[in-house]
Amino acid sequence: MNVPFVSFLPMEQELNSELRAAFERVFTRSWYIEGVEDEAFEKAFAEYCGTKYCIGVGNGLDALVMALKALGIGIGDEVIVPSNTYIATALAVTYVGATPVFVEPDIRTFNIDSSKIEAAITDKTKAIMPVHLYGQACDMNPIMEIAKNHNLFVVEDCAQAHGATYKGKKVGTFGDAAGFSFYPGKNLGALGDAGATLTNNKELADKIRAYGNYGSDYKYHHIYKGNNSRLDEMQAAFLAAKLPHLEKMNDERRRIAELYLNGIKNEKVVLPYVPEDMTPVWHIFAIRCKVRAELEKYLNDKGIGTNKHYPIPMHLQECYKDLGFKEGDFPIAEEISSTELSIPMYYGMADEQIQYVINCINEF
Repeated sequence: MNVPFVSFLPMEQELNSELRAAFERVFTRSWYIEGVEDEAFEKAFAEYCGTKYCIGVGNGLDALVMALKALGIGIGDEVIVPSNTYIATALAVTYVGATPVFVEPDIRTFNIDSSKIEAAITDKTKAIMPVHLYGQACDMNPIMEIAKNHNLFVVEDCAQAHGATYKGKKVGTFGDAAGFSFYPGKNLGALGDAGATLTNNKELADKIRAYGNYGSDYKYHHIYKGNNSRLDEMQAAFLAAKLPHLEKMNDERRRIAELYLNGIKNEKVVLPYVPEDMTPVWHIFAIRCKVRAELEKYLNDKGIGTNKHYPIPMHLQECYKDLGFKEGDFPIAEEISSTELSIPMYYGMADEQIQYVINCINEF
């Protein structure tokens, strides 16, 4: 049996007519930037998440960069980020001229360990950027308390967590701003690159929108040295077509995760841990295994697709060698990087495929 790591085909077949109608609507209107589709999706996504403002941008990285810029974070500042995440989190900090300060995760949840944050705060710290990694919410209450006590901004990286909740409240609604990615593989994915920044602060929303439009608040009037990063009409229309189906698709991911959690029983494999009061959306189903290379080869030979999120921790990436870190400086991130293996998780997996993955892992 063949089980790909991810497949868009079941979702695309189900939404075929709606996606084609979205294309035709934009194509017929011949208006491709900052139009009614973008406005409608921004309104709908803000309502879905529970925030006042949503600003469409070009991609998830830009969503974080625009938020940091609008908050006035720049050269000489520090931003606390988890040591275990995709590199875009740190790059956003770098792009505004600030320095990323890494804090270790809780190895059970893969997310930043809130008990370690205060030790990393200095007089240069301006913000905390928690990442709701793999679709599971961070422990936001203590993070927000720390931020309040130290007068720090909070920018949530929600790139993998569309619809995830913490104590019944959706991620992206806790901090000063939040960045979402709509890369095609995300739970809510465009048919190309796209992103959005959310906030409840109108002044911040206006700044973010201006920064993404060449720093312009109205045509040919530039108040900031901005970027060109806007959500185009075609991607907005595709996203608007998919959004009403997101909860159903997230529920299916939860069903698959539950089958994995209950069915996989192999002492060599460590399953994900879900704390109370958190509802993940399972963008990634991440297991850990001390003999990952052997498990990976075994599953691939069985026709099961896998991936690693992420095989090289950020502090050991060549692009960040200027920060002066060495192997052993962040042992928990390094442990995750050397043992994490992502197994198939996508909307439309057949029960036979799910059971095949479970059986193969149990037989390893």
